[in-house]
Amino acid sequence: MSEETFTYLCNKMRPVMERRDTTFRKCVSLKKRVAVALWKLATGSEYRTVGHLFGVSVTTVCRCLQEFVAAAETLLVPELISFPDQEKFAEMAAYTESRWGIPQCVGAIDGSHIPIIAPQEYHCEYFNRKGWHSIILQGVVDGKGLFWNVFAGLPGSIHDARVLRLSQLWELASRGNFSPAANRNIGGVNAGYYILGDSAYPLQNWLLKPFHDTGRLSAEQQIYNKKICRAR
Repeated sequence: MSEETFTYLCNKMRPVMERRDTTFRKCVSLKKRVAVALWKLATGSEYRTVGHLFGVSVTTVCRCLQEFVAAAETLLVPELISFPDQEKFAEMAAYTESRWGIPQCVGAIDGSHIPIIAPQEYHCEYFNRKGWHSIILQGVVDGKGLFWNVFAGLPGSIHDARVLRLSQLWELASRGNFSPAANRNIGGVNAGYYILGDSAYPLQNWLLKPFHDTGRLSAEQQIYNKKICRAR
């Protein structure tokens, strides 16, 4: 992380995370509190290890992390991860087409499993297909890899398609509010904006996926799959 980004985060977190010295003891500085949280999030190290590295207690590490995450959700997410407007959709589609040669595409969707310690209740629901306990993060990114939609918190055993159907993105698309009307004639078909997904996702007019390879794909279908998968 650059110093500029770190300073930006400290300034954003200042109203929530900054503490003042008292008569009895000096507080942990804002920069150290932010650094502790970032190190824990970046490395996944144990609280005791992080505390030893920064010279603070395990309790302080835990508090810094919780305060940082809560503040990020309140102060950063609404500002940095937001649903695109018409101008932004057009900008994203133009960039993706210029870089990957795919028209009307505004990004790609996928899921990521975040490791957790298994809860005592319903722990089987969090046991994923990879053999460990997790919660699922569903993310949509543009052609530059920047997130513009996220949905997280469901148990790791849930299929990616089910996660999508439970997300706000699916609800918006079901109501026809996925993107502004900006149809373009492509090969005789009026195509609006869409995102790319892998074979786990359901095919929609706003979500394209590769053809299922049965060994009998035509040359055109193979070329399509290659271009879609390369871009995604």
